[in-house]
Amino acid sequence: MTGSAIPGESIDLQIADVLSSVTYPLNKDALVDAAREAGASNEVLAMLDGLPEQDYTDIESVTKLIGSNFGPGLGI
Repeated sequence: MTGSAIPGESIDLQIADVLSSVTYPLNKDALVDAAREAGASNEVLAMLDGLPEQDYTDIESVTKLIGSNFGPGLGI
């Protein structure tokens, strides 16, 4: 990721930046690793780490689970 401003962004924006910067399909561990490398907050890392162990085919496959686990969903 190039010059990301992730540490200063809201949680939704942090997640949106991470999800838009990775190559799909990928598994949960790769997603968490990408977020960690991007400097995402501990709260975002915990949200992503709480996702089911599976392969994710696109952004929507991740956001629908984040929404169901952590509130009404993200406006991504």
